[in-house]
Amino acid sequence: MNYWVRFYGLCTPLMVLLMAPVVAVAQGSPDQKIVDAAKKEGELVYYTTMTLDQSKMVVDRFQKKYGIKATLFRTGGGPLLNKIFTEARGGRYDWDVVVGRGEMVLPLIERKLVASYRSPETKMIEEQLVDKEGYWTAYYVNSYVLGWNTQLVKKPDVPKTYEELLNPKWKGGQISVDTEAYGMLEGLKRVWGKEKAVGYFKRLAALDPVLKRGNTERVQLVVAGEYPLILAYNQTIQRMASRGAPIDWLPLEPAVTQVNPVMLAAKAPHPNAARLFYDFVLSKEGQQMLRGFQRIAVRKDVEPDPPRLFRGFKIAVEDPEDYKDFDASVKQYLEIFKLR
Repeated sequence: MNYWVRFYGLCTPLMVLLMAPVVAVAQGSPDQKIVDAAKKEGELVYYTTMTLDQSKMVVDRFQKKYGIKATLFRTGGGPLLNKIFTEARGGRYDWDVVVGRGEMVLPLIERKLVASYRSPETKMIEEQLVDKEGYWTAYYVNSYVLGWNTQLVKKPDVPKTYEELLNPKWKGGQISVDTEAYGMLEGLKRVWGKEKAVGYFKRLAALDPVLKRGNTERVQLVVAGEYPLILAYNQTIQRMASRGAPIDWLPLEPAVTQVNPVMLAAKAPHPNAARLFYDFVLSKEGQQMLRGFQRIAVRKDVEPDPPRLFRGFKIAVEDPEDYKDFDASVKQYLEIFKLR
């Protein structure tokens, strides 16, 4: 199991990876042979779970840069995986590159639907965010944090730890929890152990939180004052806070951090365009676009905006291949919150 915990200013035998200072390295030019071959193919098909408006800006930039027509399809993780499987069963292999969620990795590898590819851009990405076999590389990451409506909760009263969040004062629709935050449970299992993590989530469920799918809509509801607290991705909360909305966040340590990997199709119809696009999204230019979206880029030479998104607190980073029994994880999560 490739699982790692990274944090600043502290190190223990069980959680060891102190991020070294970043040294800027000049971004290299793509291999001209791949560029020429990709232009000859003239097309790219990109599947993704990243929001449509942002994904479109990425493919538009790629298309303008290389003159290669880019076709974009965007949907959620489950529907996207089903689409790929359905197409494969029918003998269709339409896509070249996919960016999805961590739980998509193993099913795609097991069905031999992704190819091994080690982008030259990975030299600027931490090894723990790059698959040793080359089947995936982190494109961006998300950290689960605690957000609060600044008009409803004063900062001194905000829970600062997981344990403080279980205070009975937050019982009865005071906390928003995602109906599909399976990764948060799995991440804490690996840090705390299964018994403690499951026990914690059962105590959280006993507070009768508001259960709803999605991060963006839930954050908007907190801003609107529907409930005071929320467990959600920090970059989603930060986008609203940066616009002046009455919301802020802090990490409950360790903050479980999910990897959103990029993968290359094993039977890509445009294999050179696929590699070129893969390199592009991991390049400094591509990662700086993520920074502009207030997402958390993975390159060492692209600082998050603001830096607090991925700096200064203890985080537990999942390896996508840790989802060895995803169905059981989903079932357990749904049972804890009585969603089935």
